[in-house]
Amino acid sequence: MLKFTLLTALYLCFGTLHAQQPASFTLTVTNEKAAPLTEATVELLSNNKLVKAAITDAKGNAVFENIATGSYSFSITLVGYKKQTTALYNFSETNKAMISLQATDKTLEAVTVSSKKPLIQHKEGKTIINVEAAVTNTGTTVLEVLEKSPGVMVDKNGGLSLQGKAGVLVMIDDKPTYLNGADLNNLLSSMSSSQVDEIELMPNPPAKYDASGNAGIINIKTKKNKVKGFNGSVTVAGTQGVYPKNNNSLIINYRSGKFNMFFNYSLNNTKYFTSIYALRKYYNDNNDIIAILDQPTYFTGRVTNHTIKAGIDYNMSPKTTIGIVLGGTRVNRKGKGDATATWLSAAGATDSSIITNSTSGNRYKSETLNGNLRHSINKQQDLALDIDWLNYNIRSEQLFNNRLQANGGYTEAARGNIPTGITILSAKADHALRFGKNSTLQSGFKSSHISTNNIASYQNFDGINWQEDYGRSNHFLYKENINALYSSLQTKYKRISMQAGLRYEATSYQAHQLGNVQQKDSAFSRKYSGLFPSGYITYQVDSSNVLTFTGGRRIDRPPFQTLNPFTSIINKYTYQSGNPFIVPQYSTNMEISHQYKEWLTTTISYSIVKNYFSQIFLNDTIAGLLYYSQGNVGRTHNLGLSSIVMLSPTKWWSFTFQATYNHKELKGFNGDANFKSNINQLNINMSNQFTFAKIYSGELSGFFTSRARNDLQEVLYPTGQLSMGISRPVLKKKGTLKLSFRDVFFTNAMEGFTNFTKATEYFILRRDSRVINIAFTYRFGKAYKTAKRSSGSAGDEMERVGNG
Repeated sequence: MLKFTLLTALYLCFGTLHAQQPASFTLTVTNEKAAPLTEATVELLSNNKLVKAAITDAKGNAVFENIATGSYSFSITLVGYKKQTTALYNFSETNKAMISLQATDKTLEAVTVSSKKPLIQHKEGKTIINVEAAVTNTGTTVLEVLEKSPGVMVDKNGGLSLQGKAGVLVMIDDKPTYLNGADLNNLLSSMSSSQVDEIELMPNPPAKYDASGNAGIINIKTKKNKVKGFNGSVTVAGTQGVYPKNNNSLIINYRSGKFNMFFNYSLNNTKYFTSIYALRKYYNDNNDIIAILDQPTYFTGRVTNHTIKAGIDYNMSPKTTIGIVLGGTRVNRKGKGDATATWLSAAGATDSSIITNSTSGNRYKSETLNGNLRHSINKQQDLALDIDWLNYNIRSEQLFNNRLQANGGYTEAARGNIPTGITILSAKADHALRFGKNSTLQSGFKSSHISTNNIASYQNFDGINWQEDYGRSNHFLYKENINALYSSLQTKYKRISMQAGLRYEATSYQAHQLGNVQQKDSAFSRKYSGLFPSGYITYQVDSSNVLTFTGGRRIDRPPFQTLNPFTSIINKYTYQSGNPFIVPQYSTNMEISHQYKEWLTTTISYSIVKNYFSQIFLNDTIAGLLYYSQGNVGRTHNLGLSSIVMLSPTKWWSFTFQATYNHKELKGFNGDANFKSNINQLNINMSNQFTFAKIYSGELSGFFTSRARNDLQEVLYPTGQLSMGISRPVLKKKGTLKLSFRDVFFTNAMEGFTNFTKATEYFILRRDSRVINIAFTYRFGKAYKTAKRSSGSAGDEMERVGNG
C-alpha cells in the first residue's frame, strides 16, 4: 500500500512536466501626464480568465515572469482612475508596453473597491484564505471558518491540526496568542469572522517566525483599510439554528497626509447548545465486561464577545514610520448542563442513576498594546522594531449538583472558582539587507517573558455549609523566558529561487505550586535550547511547471496549564489533571511539491515527531473514575499526499478542490502499557463559486474528513458538512446582502472511540451547526486620488517602509 502510494504520488508530481519556453512581460502604467502610477492592480488575462495579478512598483511597472508564450490582455484598476482593459499582446513578439489611465473626478463619493479576491491563494509557502470571498463564511466564528479551511481539522476539544498534524501555533496579526486548549477555543469560537481579512496557513514557516508549532502556523489577519480618505463599513448579521445568534462589526479608517488611523469593533452574541453522549464499558483481566456507564449530557448557554482594535501610524519622515495599536476583548460565557449517569450491569440491567445539574461561567478579558517602528536605512537596508504587552484575565466558575436515584440515595454538591492571570511582554527587531540583484539577508532577535498566576479553589457542600476541598484546590505560579536569534537568506538565480534560515531559541521556566493544609509546597524548573533550520528551494522547470522542496525543524512547548498538576472536574466520573513532567516535542518536516500552471499543485510530505504529545487516560476501575492528562508517549510518523485543483471551467463558475491523504503511525506507552496504532485518513475540501444574472454570486462548498487519529488511544469517526450561499450588491453597490445555509444535512458531528486500560468509551458530540444566516454590509466614506509627487532619492525606501 505504501509503495503504491509513493509511486502514485511521484507520477502526479512529475507526470505532467513538459517543456515550454517561458516569456516575461513588463507593463508600465502612467497617468495622463506620463507620470508613473504606483499600487495599480494589473491582472493578466487569457481568454478573459485571470492568469496572474501584480501591483505596480514605484516606477509604474508590473512585471510578469515565466508566462507561457501566447496572446494576453491586461485589466488595470486604481482608485481615482477609470478601469481599463488593453488589447491583446503576443508575448512571442513583444515583451513590454505602456498604458495610460484616465482620472475620474478628484473626489469619489462612496467608493467601493469591488475587485474580488479568489477564495484561496498560494504564495511563498503559504495558503491564504480570503474570508470574505466565501458567502458561507457570513455570520460565522473564526473557529467555524478554520473548520472548513483546506487541510485544517478541529477535534472535539477545539484542538487544531494542519495537514493531518496536531500542534499548531495560532497567531493574530503576526503575533502569538500564547493561549492553548480551552482558552484558545473560547476565544476563536466567540470571535466573529467579520473582523478577519485573511487567514494564512503555513506548514513550514521561515526562520523569522517563532519555532513553536509542530504542524506550523495559522496566522489570522484582521482587517485594516489603507485607502486614502475617510471610509469604512458596517456589517449586521443574524443567524438562526436551534437558537438565535447575531454578530455585527464596524470598521473605520482615515488616511490623510502623514497619518493613518483605524478603528474596528465587533459584537458577537450567541446562544448555543452542546449535546454529548458517552458510553463507557469496564472490563476485567479476562476482557469480560463487568460494568457499563451510560452518560447523555446536554449543555445550553450564551456567549457574548466584544472586541475593539484601534491604531495610528505616523510617517515621521520619508524613511520612518511609527505606530501604536491598542486592542481589547471581553467574552462572557454562561451556561448550564443536565446529565444522567446510569450504571448498568454487563447484561444491561440498570443498577443506579446519578442526575447532575451544573452551571458554569467564564469571563475572559484581554488587553493588548503594540508599539512599532519601520525605518528604511537606505536603498538596501530596512529595520523594524516591535514591543508588545498582553494581559489576560480569565475566570471560570463551576457548580455541580449530583443526586443518586436509588434506595438510600444522596445529594451532593461541589463548586470551583478558577481565576487565571497571564501577562506577556515581548520585544523583537528585524533587519533586512538587500544585495546583488535578487538576494536578501534577514536577521533579528526576539525576547519574551511570560508569567501566569492560576488559582483553583474547590469546595464541597456537606448539607449545611460549604467546606474547602484542599485535596483538589491549588495555587500555581509560572514564569517563562524565551530568547531567540535568527538569520535567513533568500536569493534567486535564473530559474532557481531559494531560502535558507536558522533560528536559535533558548527557554527557561520556573514553576511553583503553593501548598495548603493537605498538600506540600513544591517547585520545579527547566532550561533547554535548540537550533531550528528551515528553508525551501524552487526550480522553475518551464513556464508551466515548478518544483519546490521545503524542510524545517520545529518545537512544541507544553501549554502553561498542562504543567500545572492540579485536577479539574469534568463531571462526577471524569477528571482532568496537569502533568509537571511533560517535556517539549520536536518535529522534523519535509515536503516536495509540483505546481502545474496556476491550477494544479501536488505535494508529498513526511514528518516525524519525537516526545509526541498525546492525551493519557488513567482508569480507576474501583471508583469508576477516569482521569485524563497530557504527556509524552513516544513518537509519530506522518506520510502525506495532497493535491489542489483550482479551475474556472466557464466565465460564471470557478472551483477549488483539495484532497489530503495521511498515513500516520503512533508508537508509545501509557504507564506499563505499550501502544501502537496507525491510520489512513483523508480530508477533502471543496468550494464552488458562481456568478449569474450579472449581479448575483453563489457558493456551494463542503468538507469531509474520514476516520482520523491525533491521540494514541483515541480514534475519530468520519464527519463533514455541506453549505451554500448567495449574495448580491444593493444600494448602487454601496451595500452587499448575503444569505447562507450551513451544515445543510446536520452531519458535522464529532464522533469517536477511546481505549483506556480495562475500559473503552464511545462518544458523539453535536453543536448548533445547522443554521441559516442573513447579513448586510454597507460601505461608506470618501476616497481621494492623489497626484504623483516626487519622493526624491528616497522613493524606493518610502515604498518599502509602508505603514507598519
